[in-house]
Amino acid sequence: MPSSPPRPCRAPMCAGKTTHKHGYCDKHTELAVSWKKSPTAKQDRGGRPWRRIRARILQRDKGLCQPCLKRGFFTPAVEVDHIVNIASGGTDSDDNLQAICRPCHKLKTQQEARRGRGADA
Repeated sequence: MPSSPPRPCRAPMCAGKTTHKHGYCDKHTELAVSWKKSPTAKQDRGGRPWRRIRARILQRDKGLCQPCLKRGFFTPAVEVDHIVNIASGGTDSDDNLQAICRPCHKLKTQQEARRGRGADA
């Protein structure tokens, strides 16, 4: 059976031709596997191990939002948050996790995003 004719490489601005099924020339074959997680990629937070950690932290904090509790309010927590976020070097250890309500979590995430962009927090 004859091989298929060469097609243009899928990489932007590449004039190369390819017969590979992934559509990239030999120079750009690494682009064909970019969907794989890198060793430094954020861990998946949706599986059973995370659900167990989440349940343990909510129980430890008695289901109350910790930032609200520090201000004297008793607000039910619905999420678990990293005190020091993963991007800043935080871990999934229990001492870096806290129960938090949605409004507090949203505010904290916005502040972290501003700091990440270099804006004043």
